[in-house]
Amino acid sequence: MQFEAYISLGIYFIAMLGIGLFAYRQSTSDISGYILGGRQVSPQVTALSAGASDMSGWMLMGLPGAMFVSGFDALYIAIGLVVGALANYLLVAPKLRVYTEVADDSLTVPEFFAKRFGQSNATVRMVSAAIIVLFFTLYTSAGLVAGGKLFESAFNVEYQWGLIITLAVVVSYTLLGGFLAVSMTDFVQGCIMFVALVLVPLVAFSEFDSVSQMTGAAYTSIPSLPESWKTVSAIGLISSLSWGLGYFGQPHIIVRFMAIRSVKSISTARNIGMSWMTVTIIGALATGFVGIAYANQFGLSVEDPETIFIVFSQLLFHPLVSGFLMAAILAAIMSTISSQLLVSASSLTEDIYRVMSKKNNDGQSTVNIGRLGVGGVALAALALAWDSSNTILSLVSNAWAGFGAAFGPLVLACLYKKDLTHNAALAGIISGAATVLFWIYAPVLADGETLSSVVYEIIPGFIVSSMTLWLVSACSQAPSSEVQAMFSETNRELANQQS
Repeated sequence: MQFEAYISLGIYFIAMLGIGLFAYRQSTSDISGYILGGRQVSPQVTALSAGASDMSGWMLMGLPGAMFVSGFDALYIAIGLVVGALANYLLVAPKLRVYTEVADDSLTVPEFFAKRFGQSNATVRMVSAAIIVLFFTLYTSAGLVAGGKLFESAFNVEYQWGLIITLAVVVSYTLLGGFLAVSMTDFVQGCIMFVALVLVPLVAFSEFDSVSQMTGAAYTSIPSLPESWKTVSAIGLISSLSWGLGYFGQPHIIVRFMAIRSVKSISTARNIGMSWMTVTIIGALATGFVGIAYANQFGLSVEDPETIFIVFSQLLFHPLVSGFLMAAILAAIMSTISSQLLVSASSLTEDIYRVMSKKNNDGQSTVNIGRLGVGGVALAALALAWDSSNTILSLVSNAWAGFGAAFGPLVLACLYKKDLTHNAALAGIISGAATVLFWIYAPVLADGETLSSVVYEIIPGFIVSSMTLWLVSACSQAPSSEVQAMFSETNRELANQQS
């Protein structure tokens, strides 16, 4: 990597820190400002922040790599994600924005789960917070591993120093500016990802004389789309499309809906967010597809398919632009790490510390505790990621299914099921998470295989959690009149704000 590339990367780091300092001066005087940006985040920032924190390095490395290896089978996962994201905007975003405010201004997802039932310190709050802190610490460590390996492979920086550099920049702006800093940096990072995922496949395609030459070269290694459709199994197709179910239960995504400045802004955010997502996913798939064709046509050797974006960035572009494209990968990684750090620290502070502590802390003291939470989760993640040969990524690859099954049905039930009970909510979380873990780790099939080798674990987890919510609610005493009145008030307030 040449000197010009380091200049691009340095400018990117300085910009992220500058945004963190700006956000520090704007919104961190109280805990609402630190955790939710005072519920005044614009639809543009909401849309790109949700998208960037959602996709992470998977968008620039994982999806192109999947396309490179398995061809059009990766397309079905992408379709499932787009449909799931759209459903999240339509079904969850408007009502969650209103309900969390009606429910005594709930600032975190676990706090909403508790106050939805008229209780500030309900058991469901502690259980859901513990799940968030545990899985997001592992999730964050995986992002750090990706950052460390990127520095090692692209910049010839020792792996551990890559970890420290990645974490230092992310923690700095998250620590300073809280949710506003995370959202604003995600906005910038989303713009960088958008440009990169349009630029790389277009420039790579320009190396071919025609579309037919490119597709002909690609189809020597992978089947065409019609041929792929003929060979895909029903279970395989359902498993791929079911990735979209995970959106309803991802805390770092749905918290963006809680922070947007108004319900009317959600339609604008949806249009921007879905446009961004559609273009970037097409760009990621195109990068993998053109990568196959390029490798076949020009004899390019790609040892790790997930590095095809990096290979193109270094091979086809001036070092100054190459540095910008490396920054795009870091942007994807950092946007997700920062969101996970903040949500983990928010749950640690608001849903565990404040519930267990008997002290009455003022606003600034609570913000400072939140900052300590960010630092604590970051250090734990760094320790887990320190060994480059660790197996954390194998655990985190299933976190999407874990969150989707544990929280997804509950989020929908909280918003749409008037007679939902606290016991049902608690049982739904536990049964969904337990089903996913059993599906992943129990060697119940021949040769010690697990059930996840047959069907993606989010499907049984989502079904079991949903059934549990309905059955336990039916067998439990109906919620109080006050809780049901709050449900009705939310519907009225939503109608008023949408009119």
